[in-house]
Amino acid sequence: MANTKKFPPFFLFLLFCCCFFSTSSSNFVPEIKVQQNKDEPYVGVNIGTDVSNLLSPADLVAFLQLQKITHIRLYDADPDILKALSKTKIRVIISVPNNQILAIGSSNTTAAAWIGRNVAAYYPETLITAIAVGDEILTTVPSSAPLLMPAIESLYSALVAANLHNQIKISTPNAASIILDPFPPSQAFFNQSMSSVLSKLLQFCSRTQSPLMMNLYPYYVFMQNKGVVPIDNSLFKPLTPSKEMVDPNTLLHYTNVLDAMIDSVYFSMKNLNTTDVVVLVTESGWPSKGDSKEPYATIDNADTYNSNLIKHIIDRSGTPLHPELTSSVYIYELFNEDLRSPPLSEANWGLFYGNSTPVYLLHVSGSGTFLANDTTNQTYCIAMDGVDKRTMQTALDWACGPGRANCSEIQPGESCYQPNDVKNHASYAFDSYYQKEGGSPSSCDFKGVAMITTTDPSHGSCIFPGSKKVSNKTSEVANATQASGANTIRFLGAQTSKFDKNVHVLFGVTLCLFYYSLIQVQLS
Repeated sequence: MANTKKFPPFFLFLLFCCCFFSTSSSNFVPEIKVQQNKDEPYVGVNIGTDVSNLLSPADLVAFLQLQKITHIRLYDADPDILKALSKTKIRVIISVPNNQILAIGSSNTTAAAWIGRNVAAYYPETLITAIAVGDEILTTVPSSAPLLMPAIESLYSALVAANLHNQIKISTPNAASIILDPFPPSQAFFNQSMSSVLSKLLQFCSRTQSPLMMNLYPYYVFMQNKGVVPIDNSLFKPLTPSKEMVDPNTLLHYTNVLDAMIDSVYFSMKNLNTTDVVVLVTESGWPSKGDSKEPYATIDNADTYNSNLIKHIIDRSGTPLHPELTSSVYIYELFNEDLRSPPLSEANWGLFYGNSTPVYLLHVSGSGTFLANDTTNQTYCIAMDGVDKRTMQTALDWACGPGRANCSEIQPGESCYQPNDVKNHASYAFDSYYQKEGGSPSSCDFKGVAMITTTDPSHGSCIFPGSKKVSNKTSEVANATQASGANTIRFLGAQTSKFDKNVHVLFGVTLCLFYYSLIQVQLS
């Protein structure tokens, strides 16, 4: 009988333990050595100003407060808006426009003057939290790239001189295209032609604890990879396991495109030996209208993307690579910028029109108090002002005819007949059709003569269909759930995740000791 070679018992013990614990971690996964601030993650909005009849600064701030928006990003440092923000709790990122990079990057004096004029003059009454130096400089204005880091360093030195460097961070927003081969995320890397600037930028961010600002648009990923990237992955829709994207190197499963884009940034930073810088998504969104070449730029898709994005961030979902770390996101954008040049989608990224009426109603119930225009249980469709009577009458006829809206209440002698004019009758008919269609945003258009509102249009004895659907009991339950339940549930979910990890470790240690004792008994 041949001799059987036995492993030393302690070696077997170590081998078992290593095998067990290796199953709880993935290879190729860089650790990030930072902790999230207590006020993060959050959802903010970008405010562009290419808008007809833009709200006055005072009205803008009042609107932000009404909508419970607490974080905004400006594309400049508008003095009137910064004054209007004084003594509010709204936190603002201000920006150095691209055309000012050359002057600031060439002169410390110019940088110091910029900080004095646009930061020190308003802080702390106005809560400036960060300075975005330029916007997508490396990809849109590459000729200014050599002066980007000198500009950032000069501005930082000016903040230090003003003793504001601990309160206000500095970075520069980058386009997603600075990353090559973004999927699978574990293979992503920065464009090598930009690596010298990016290395210095990451060193600066690490040294000053500033974020790497990224503009990330799953919309463009989808449009450029139709047939490869499913629309459901781009819109955060629930997926079956077969539709999840899997990174073959890490075996991490991705249920949405944004998480994959964020993780590709972390892997790219790891390739430049940076593991202590967080990603701040300074732009993300979905257009609500486009030309014939952009058929997926629709109200329904924009509503779905932004609603699910908000839920994803507020729920602290993290990413497959870093489930413990959720990037804050600024939605692009607050208002439709109707003065933007073609294509049509460029003017239709907003959550609201310039007159502050919503383009669509976000469905984010239970995700905190962000955006008061989420009144999913109480939304109405009404006729817009300023539409000629003939056009309005045509829309009214369609709603009461082919649209099969219930128009009985606007007949003579009924409760909603008065005031007897086309606009009021159309509002009732539009809302009847809108409610019949389940409140779908696309059902409140009528060729551009209708709009969604959160204000109940009922008057006197005339009760609109949308108002009839909401009982006081339903409202009270919904409000109580939102006020007291959502945050608690999310917090417990986060705790449970950590608890599970501790149980896993304890279970592993117990098994290792048990197995070791068996080996000792067998060999004794």
